Amino acid sequence: MPTPQTRGDSSRPPLQRIALAVVLMVSVPLATWHLTKGAAMARLEQAATAIAQTRLLALDSILDRQRAVAMVLSVDQQVIATLRDGRMSDPEVSAKLDLLRGETQSSVIYLMNAQGRAVAASNWDQPASFVGHDYGFRDYFRQAMQNGTGQEYALGTVSGRHGLYLAHDIRDEGRPIGVIVVKIEFDQLERAWARDSDATFVMGSDDRVLISSRPDLRFQPLPVSRGVLTTRAPLRRSDWQLVVQTSTAGPRRLAALAAGTALLVVMLGGIVAALIAARMRRAARQARAQAAYRADLEQAVQTRTRDLSDEMRERKAAEQRLIRLQSDLVQANKLATLGQITAGVAHELNQPLATIRLLAQNGQALLPAHAAQATGDNLTRIIGMTDRIAVITDRLRGFSRKATGTMQAVSLQSAIQASLMLTASRRRASAMRFDLPDLPDDLCVHAEFVRLEQILVNLLTNAHDAQHDCPDPWIQLRASWDAATLTLTITDNGPGLGPEAATRLFTPFATDKPQGMGLGLVISRDIARDFGGDLTLDPAVPGQGATFRLTLRRA
Repeated sequence: MPTPQTRGDSSRPPLQRIALAVVLMVSVPLATWHLTKGAAMARLEQAATAIAQTRLLALDSILDRQRAVAMVLSVDQQVIATLRDGRMSDPEVSAKLDLLRGETQSSVIYLMNAQGRAVAASNWDQPASFVGHDYGFRDYFRQAMQNGTGQEYALGTVSGRHGLYLAHDIRDEGRPIGVIVVKIEFDQLERAWARDSDATFVMGSDDRVLISSRPDLRFQPLPVSRGVLTTRAPLRRSDWQLVVQTSTAGPRRLAALAAGTALLVVMLGGIVAALIAARMRRAARQARAQAAYRADLEQAVQTRTRDLSDEMRERKAAEQRLIRLQSDLVQANKLATLGQITAGVAHELNQPLATIRLLAQNGQALLPAHAAQATGDNLTRIIGMTDRIAVITDRLRGFSRKATGTMQAVSLQSAIQASLMLTASRRRASAMRFDLPDLPDDLCVHAEFVRLEQILVNLLTNAHDAQHDCPDPWIQLRASWDAATLTLTITDNGPGLGPEAATRLFTPFATDKPQGMGLGLVISRDIARDFGGDLTLDPAVPGQGATFRLTLRRA
C-alpha cells in the first residue's frame, strides 16, 4: 500500500507540468498575436498602397489634362493675337475659353497680359468676372513669366474659393507677352474621397494639407492619430505628396481574436491532457476533434491566402491588359485604315494578275511557232508583274504589322513613297492630282518606319476623303528643314475645317465620317510626339482647304 506521503505526491500535479502550462498559456497567445497582426498588417499595407496609387493616378490624370489645356492655349494664334494687339478685353477669346472650360471640367480659365491684368476669362459674362482684375502679385504669374510655367494652391481673391492655379507663359517671337491660367477646384474629388473610410490628404511642400477628404483640416499640419497606417506617394511633376491614413483596428481585432483562440486551444489542450489518465477514449475523441478544428483553421487561412494571391494576380493581369489594350487601340486604327484601302489594293492586284494570265496564254500559243525570243519576253513581263504584286503585298503586310517601338533613322522619301503606294488606288479612282516635294534620298528623320507610315497614310486618307465630289481634287506636300528639325505640310483642295470642327479635331472619337472611329488624328499626334515632334493644324485660310503640319527631329 502507498504511504500517506506517496498519496500526497500523486494527488498534486508535478511542478514541471504547471510551469509548462503557464508557459504555453502565455507564449502561444502572444506569438499568435504577433504573427496574426503582422500578416494582417502586411495585407493592410498592400491594400493601402493600392488605394494610394489608384487615387494618385486619378489626381495625376486631372492635373495632366489641365496642364495640357494650358500648354495648348499658350500656342493658340487667336490668344497670341489678343496679347500682341494689346486689347484689354476680348469677348471672342473669352467665349472660346468658356467652351474649353466646359469640355475639360476646369473651374475657370483666364488670360493675362505681361502686366498681370486679365484680358479674357471663361467667366467673362458673370458678375464675378476676372476680366480687368490685376493678378500680377500672384506667385504663379511671376513663376510663369520667369520660368515658363507656374503652380500655386491658394484662395481666389474674386471667387473666394480654394483651388490650384496652373500657369503657362505665352511667347511671341521668343519673348513672354502674357500668361494663360487654368484653375482647378477639387470639391468633387474630395467628396468622393470622403465617402471612403480611409482618410486621404494631399500635402504641400510645407507639410500642410491642401486637398483632403476632411475639408476642415485644409491648410493645417497632417493630424497625428494613433491606430492608423499612413501611406505616402509622391505626385509627379510636383513637390506634393498624397497621404492615405487607414485604421489598424481590423488587424488588431483579428490578432486579438486569434490570440484568444490560441489561448482557448491551449486551455482545452491542458484540460484534455489532465483527463487523459482517467478517460482515454474520451481524450482520444477530443484530440481528433481538436485536430479537425486545427485543420479547418489552417484550411481557412490557406483559402484566404489563396484568395488574396488570386486578387493580386488579377490586379497585375488587369494592368497588363490595360497596356495591351492601349497597344491594340493603335493597331485597331491601323487596321481600320487598312480596311479602307483594301478595295483599292484588290484592284491593284487584279490588274497585274489579268496581265499575267493573258501573257501566259500568249506564251503557250507562241511557243510552237516562234523562237525562244517571244517566249522569253513574255516570261520576263510575267516576272515583272509578279514582282509588282510582291511589292504591293509586302507594303500591305508591313503596314498592318505592329510597331516594335525601336526608333532609328528613317528616310522620309521612302516613307512617303510607301504611303503613296498604299493609297494609290483611291487617288486614281478620283483622278486626283498630286504635288510631291523633291527630297534627297539621305534626308532622314528620327522615327519608326511603320508608325511614321501610319501618320502619313492617315493624313493622305483624310485629305482624299475631304475632297469627295470636289471638281478639281489635289494634294500638295511641301517640306522644309534645318540642322535639327524637319517640317512636312500636307494641303488639300477641300472645303477646309470649320471653327467648331477645328477645336475638337484632336479629341478622341470626334469625327464627321459615317464610318470613322475618330482616332486617326489623335493617335497620329501621339505618335509624332513620341518621336519628339508634333502634329498640328494650320489656321484656316478662306477659300483654301486644310493644311496639316508634321514636325519631326532630324536623324
